[in-house]
Amino acid sequence: MKELLKQLINAESTETCGELASAEVISAEFARYGINSEIETWDNTRANVTAHIKSTGKKPALLFACHIDVVGPGQAEWTNPPFTAVETDGKIYGRGSTDMKGGTAAAVAAICEIVKSGKILQGDIIFTAVAGEETDSCGAERFMAKKSQIPKCLGVIIPEPTDFTIVSAHRGILWLDILTKGVAAHGSTPHLGINAITSMRRFLNELDNYNIAEKHTNEFLGTCSISVNTISGGKTRNAVPDQCSCGIDIRIIPGVDPQDIINDFRNIIAKVKSEHPEFDAEISINRHAFPLETDRNSDFVKDFCSCLGIEKTVAVGYTTDGPHFIDLGAPILIYGPGKPEMCHKPDEFIEITDVEKAVQNYKKIITRFLT
Repeated sequence: MKELLKQLINAESTETCGELASAEVISAEFARYGINSEIETWDNTRANVTAHIKSTGKKPALLFACHIDVVGPGQAEWTNPPFTAVETDGKIYGRGSTDMKGGTAAAVAAICEIVKSGKILQGDIIFTAVAGEETDSCGAERFMAKKSQIPKCLGVIIPEPTDFTIVSAHRGILWLDILTKGVAAHGSTPHLGINAITSMRRFLNELDNYNIAEKHTNEFLGTCSISVNTISGGKTRNAVPDQCSCGIDIRIIPGVDPQDIINDFRNIIAKVKSEHPEFDAEISINRHAFPLETDRNSDFVKDFCSCLGIEKTVAVGYTTDGPHFIDLGAPILIYGPGKPEMCHKPDEFIEITDVEKAVQNYKKIITRFLT
């Protein structure tokens, strides 16, 4: 299992490099145990890998849904190269060790050990590790495009790093781009132009008065959140900028229609324009991902918690590929090794004992539900 995780880390799978090398590592590991897998590729380097372990078919299947892409290493300096796995002091360091190649390696190892044991399965095991979860969920969408080939599922398990808590709900994503448009002019005669950065400042000042948390709340997930995370405008110091853009990260809860939020933004734009007739702005959607809320009182969730000796599930603020699997009609739970606070940080690592624990727990879950 440790060597598998190291190989996955070494197989750099950022958006730039693609996931094919990581998919090949997983496929080779399955092959060592006589398990067939299929790698779907596109754009030369993008890839999903899926394995389907057949059973007697007396019970519905279990789906382990992983992702093999990782975020880039960032600008901060790493102690060791981010895509060279290093084992020291009971930890394995490297980009993706926690998010989520540790959980992926554990799921692969658990499935291989179950197959090796010769247990008679009453329900199929389906494993998929997909591309693009960190960006646009393109891999999950491609997997679900073939949902007619997927047998009825009892449940979906996503081995994201939850530090062994069971997550049954999370917020969704609405990323909006705001573009303000002005009129260029020489920096020495700003009165002859319309400054797009000034226009953006006016928009953002008005946005500060928008209480999204007050408008949208959920008993389990809390409130929506909003954060202005990118801004860009102007090209030279001696020219009035004619464009300025900003990226806004909105996290949404179940029951919220993204169009309602977009309409609120349009109302903000209209208000600014009523006060400043020269103001001109437009909105576009950069990304939208639905929230997740699995019924905490379903039999699958209760049995899953009982199997692991955990009393109840929790909700989190981040987003996963989970909502893309809703059309399978099965409960979706997020459960895996690794501390969430390690995600996307320099010197990312995972405790080896945590990955080993995950292997045993995934085997316990498979045995509980499929034998």
